[in-house]
Amino acid sequence: MSRLALLALLVTLLVFDPRRGFAQAPINYIRDAEIENTIRTFATPLFKVAGIAPESVHILLVNDPTLNAFVAGGQNLFVHTGLLTRSENANQLIGVIAHETGHIEGGHLVRMRGALEDASGAALLGMLLGAVAGAASGRGDVGAAVALGSQEMAMRNLLSHSRGEESSADQAAIRYLDATKQSSKGLLQFFEILHNQELLVTSRQDPYLMTHPLTTERMDTMRNHVAASPYTDESENPQYAELHRRMKAKLIAFLEPVGTTLRRYRDNDPSVSARYARAIAYYRQPNLNKALPLINGLIAEEPKNPYFHELKGQMLFENGRGGEAVAPYREAVKLLPNNPLLQEQLAQVLIEQEDPALLKEAQKLLTKALTAEPDSVMGWRLQAMAYGRDGNEGMTAYAMAEQALLQGRLAEASFHVKKAEQLLPKTGPVWLRIQDIREQTANAKAEKAR
Repeated sequence: MSRLALLALLVTLLVFDPRRGFAQAPINYIRDAEIENTIRTFATPLFKVAGIAPESVHILLVNDPTLNAFVAGGQNLFVHTGLLTRSENANQLIGVIAHETGHIEGGHLVRMRGALEDASGAALLGMLLGAVAGAASGRGDVGAAVALGSQEMAMRNLLSHSRGEESSADQAAIRYLDATKQSSKGLLQFFEILHNQELLVTSRQDPYLMTHPLTTERMDTMRNHVAASPYTDESENPQYAELHRRMKAKLIAFLEPVGTTLRRYRDNDPSVSARYARAIAYYRQPNLNKALPLINGLIAEEPKNPYFHELKGQMLFENGRGGEAVAPYREAVKLLPNNPLLQEQLAQVLIEQEDPALLKEAQKLLTKALTAEPDSVMGWRLQAMAYGRDGNEGMTAYAMAEQALLQGRLAEASFHVKKAEQLLPKTGPVWLRIQDIREQTANAKAEKAR
């Protein structure tokens, strides 16, 4: 079990190293319903004015303290936790998201196709695209680890943008921010932070500066716009400001040492974000005598906040009080009924109670979660457990086939598909999906044999 949160299944992807061939190297990747939804709240108005369907963009969180964000492999937005925790306000983060949205709208990723002609480029982008599926394998909480691996300089080269593309993305960001009546000062502030790093040696510069070259012309353009825009002095959206504070507090409390969190968010700070951080820090010690009163107090103030109920359930479940964790997790799902991460978390708690009466509820939750995120390795593993403990061998085999295919275990996928075919009715959507798995497995085997 991870002390950051409930540990997800560990996924390892292969990355090409021209010196050693294919190698493995881990980097942390996290999932959290609240943080993902906060970023999506900030991004959705920008996506809409850019003509991008918000639901088509995958948001992926990389646990890395450096300032960075990038888009890759299509409409996949990768955000480092360092950008989230080091941004001073919501407007700075929104400005960066606006810039990255400009890269998506501008089609700046198309030029990567040439870079992908060599094996290392293909493997690196494959790693990033694998993260989209790997993300869904997570338990759903901050701290779920997925091994990605990277050759840093090769990755930077692959993701780097030209000065022309950077200027184009800046202009697009300005357009989006004005269209949504938001100040561009946050983006200018972010540029100034990067500009101050240019004097540092390369090894100490944040990777955003490496892949997004900053020029005097870009700085001047942004300053001129801030001076002229009618929205420059628009106040920060109070809701966005509070969401940003809570997101930072949560990340710091989960990722930094407990002592660091308690020094930063002291007992004399009554703000919601500070109490949230202290509740997480005490739970990590673990000291539920201090953690539970804090989270209960937050729930009393905001009974319709699903993330407070989620955290209470997590606290109880990880400390051997699974029976008590069911109610707060159920409340979290009730308040946010379409979130697959929360559905998976509740399903796992229900399954681990070893009460046959709870298995049908777990199966329904997982079916709904997997409809939204069919690439969830953890979801299929839990579904196999739920059906297995319920004595449904056919559906257990089907769920295990889905999991094995996602993990690239082709022989196991074939074995479970054959078993499912023998046990399940030869009609309906599950049967059709089983045939798809059979075909995908055969194609993958043939490709591997080439």
